[in-house]
Amino acid sequence: MPMSGGQTAAAYMGVWVVMMVAMMSPALVPVLNRYRRSVPGPGVALVGTGYFFVWTLVGGAAYLSERAIAGAELAWPGLSRFVPVLAGVTLLLAGCVQLTAWKRRHLARCRACEPPPAADAWSAGRHGLRLGVNCALCCAGFMTVLLVTGMMNLVTIVLVAVAITVERLAPAPSRTARALGTAMLVLGAVAVVRSLRP
Repeated sequence: MPMSGGQTAAAYMGVWVVMMVAMMSPALVPVLNRYRRSVPGPGVALVGTGYFFVWTLVGGAAYLSERAIAGAELAWPGLSRFVPVLAGVTLLLAGCVQLTAWKRRHLARCRACEPPPAADAWSAGRHGLRLGVNCALCCAGFMTVLLVTGMMNLVTIVLVAVAITVERLAPAPSRTARALGTAMLVLGAVAVVRSLRP
């Protein structure tokens, strides 16, 4: 499980924000276009700002979590032996989340997040925050996969970005979510088995 190591909070968050903009933009752009057509004006920038503000908070939580795990490994060196098993179990849990009604509910909210009736800045900002929260909850499994497999792994970043975009735009979202969840379960099971080998 990759840790933030000696990275400062600012460096970590800088990488996180750039990565989130690159990963989430393909799924977000159609939503912003729909907003722009329904609510003309500069509010679309506030929607995007609110959305990525939520993802920045998620990045802060991820940084703190990684620092806590890294500190625990330093305090208890024997703990590092269990990290591969924990990574596999985390992938299994992420796959299970993909198969739940909770996931389907948040995915439906992400896909059908209608623009607010008002065109003022406050409504646009709130819409962006709401969209970001729904998206972050919907992507919890994917973000977990990203964190346990490597935030700097370009292949993983691309695969997660493609998975999120397909899930948002596919004509059969529930089926797509289940297929992706099944893939996570397989990867998690393989990781656990490999980590338990002598």
